[in-house]
Amino acid sequence: MNKRTRQYLGVLSAVAAYNIIHEGAHLIYALSIGSFKQINFLGLGIQIDVYAERMTNTQLGIFCLLGAIATLLTAYVLVAVTEKICQAESKVFRACMYYIMLVLLLLDPLYLSLLYKFVGGGDMNGIALLVPEWIAQVSFAGLFLVNGFVFWKLVLPKYKRSFSQ
Repeated sequence: MNKRTRQYLGVLSAVAAYNIIHEGAHLIYALSIGSFKQINFLGLGIQIDVYAERMTNTQLGIFCLLGAIATLLTAYVLVAVTEKICQAESKVFRACMYYIMLVLLLLDPLYLSLLYKFVGGGDMNGIALLVPEWIAQVSFAGLFLVNGFVFWKLVLPKYKRSFSQ
């Protein structure tokens, strides 16, 4: 399989993994507190819809924060096992894990520090019920920088070595 095909598969697997992990965390929490309404399919993504009127502000804040927590925790586990992933024989598997790790490390911090302002707020609307929005925004900006550094210094060199062999 050529490099371009592996890249496309990697990006598609990252989109799928992000949706499963991020929205799955929202879904599990909504089901656990009895506020699940429906799943909305939006192009390449999905959205968990809830009965917000049945939730306290704290519950809504936790609901909105859990997606980012789930993606970040999963990303950190993947960073911890990068060496093992890079030893896998399958270049397709390694490419998929590369893009999944990149997306899980950077997408939520980027979105919750900057991009949310351009698309109606999303999860930040609920997170702002827990802490002031500017604190959340600055915290996620810091996470974006730290995670970018982790990817650049810890993950990328291992993958480069892995694919050069």
